[in-house]
Amino acid sequence: MSQSHVAHLPIAVGQAGRLSQALMAMVLGLFIVGVVGFSHIDIVHNAAHDVRHSNAFPCH
Repeated sequence: MSQSHVAHLPIAVGQAGRLSQALMAMVLGLFIVGVVGFSHIDIVHNAAHDVRHSNAFPCH
């Protein structure tokens, strides 16, 4: 017979994972708003503008 070992992680590890996910979501959001929304490349800016309108998100 083989024995299996289960490692129990402390609660703080789960909280660190949630914190890093939230931080990455904020970074992605800032990237989308800051880089794509204010892009001087017309194709990129217009694509972001059309996506906002298609999602019924007011932008102006």
